Amino acid sequence: MTDEEILRTPMKEIRVNRYIVIDGIPCKVVDIETSSPGKHGSAKMRVTAIGIFDGQKKTLLKPSHDDADVPVIKKKRAQVVSVSGQTAQLMDPETYEVYDLPIPQELAGSVTAGNEVEIIEAMGRRAISRTVNAGE
Repeated sequence: MTDEEILRTPMKEIRVNRYIVIDGIPCKVVDIETSSPGKHGSAKMRVTAIGIFDGQKKTLLKPSHDDADVPVIKKKRAQVVSVSGQTAQLMDPETYEVYDLPIPQELAGSVTAGNEVEIIEAMGRRAISRTVNAGE
C-alpha cells in the first residue's frame, strides 16, 4: 500500500455512504452510532460498514477525536470484451489494458460483451460496480 491509496480523516467527518478502511479492507459506511462523552473519557463512534470487494460487514469503534483511514476510490469505465461464466474480460478504453474481473451476483444478466461497465478501484483491487447505459 502506498500513501496515495489511503488518507487520514478525523472520525467526526466520516459519513454514511462514504468510504473507510477497517482491518485493511476498504468499506462503504452504512451506519454510524455516537455515544456521549462519559465521566472518564471522550465520545466514541461505532462505524458499521460493508467491504466493497468482499461484501463482509465490519465494525470500527474509536474515539471521535481520533483519525480514521479513508481509501482513495477511483471510478473508471471499461469495455466488456467477453463474458465467460461468472467472469468478464474487460478493456480499459484509455490504456487498452485487458483484465478479468468476477461479475457481481446482482449484475449477472446485465453484463454482456460490447457493453460498458463502471469499475471501482481502491488499494490495488478492482471490482465491477454497475453497468453503464449508452446515453450516460
